[in-house]
Amino acid sequence: MSGLLALLDDVAGIAKVAAASVDDVAAAAGKAGAKTAGVIIDDAAVTPKYLQGFAPARELPIIWRITRGSVFNKLILLLPVAMLLANFAPWAITPLLMLGGCYLCFEGAEKIFHVLFPHASHAIDEDMSVKDPGHLEEEKIKGAIKTDFILSAEIMTISLAAIEAPNVWMQAATLAVVAIGVTLAVYGSVALIVKMDDVGLYLAENARTGLGRGLGRGLVKFMPVLMKILSVVGTAAMLWVGGSIIIHGLEVLGFGWLGYHIHDWAYAVGHAVPAAWEGFAEWVAKAAMDGVLGLALGLVLIPLATKVIMPTIAAVSGKQAGH
Repeated sequence: MSGLLALLDDVAGIAKVAAASVDDVAAAAGKAGAKTAGVIIDDAAVTPKYLQGFAPARELPIIWRITRGSVFNKLILLLPVAMLLANFAPWAITPLLMLGGCYLCFEGAEKIFHVLFPHASHAIDEDMSVKDPGHLEEEKIKGAIKTDFILSAEIMTISLAAIEAPNVWMQAATLAVVAIGVTLAVYGSVALIVKMDDVGLYLAENARTGLGRGLGRGLVKFMPVLMKILSVVGTAAMLWVGGSIIIHGLEVLGFGWLGYHIHDWAYAVGHAVPAAWEGFAEWVAKAAMDGVLGLALGLVLIPLATKVIMPTIAAVSGKQAGH
């Protein structure tokens, strides 16, 4: 009997440790996931474009297939690579993180440049044209999963750099939780965004009260506005996150003077406003300066990417640069 009680006591102790580990994983995942906010917003803003041209009945099945592809990207392809890097080549994490930051800066700057100086691409127009519906659906899903792979790589790298775990198993578990949580958040939001106009249309036509019908019409009218807001917020978030990644990476590599100056300037801005707004003003000032740096870097990278990198990839792959 005493042996049984001792065994139960051991089991209870193991359960407590396991529960504490789960709490640690959840806390670490939440902290790491917060670092990826800019990429997540951009992912949620980008994905709905892949559903243009399809019947409403095909939207959710397409989102589900992209979601499965995203989980495969993160858990099967990227998670093992991330763990190998963390344990055998940790020195490579900062350069890879900065490479992802450069990509964010380029994407954000290119969006702003396109708004200020609209320009068309024959390859992109051809890629987005409506062809055979079944073939078009397969092409769009493949394109979305490829785009997701790039964004997922950034998310996993940013999360890996933010995770502080005592061992490799906790690190892997935390990264897996981040991967699944981010995927559900992104594509759950995409599903809501994509179907919201259908919900609004249904209410506008079938609601029993004037208030319900008015709400439906309001939803239909608001969705284009929401997409524009998401696009603007996503672009700003990309530049902010990309710029902050570059600055932090330079500090890690021993070039901290820019980060120190930005910190000092933001500190001065915070102390120039009432004490109640000090922390918020300092954060906004730092985020704005990070974003300006990200925009400047992105504008420099646009000709490099469009005139050198993309044509080189196109020459190697045999596809047009626009694809």
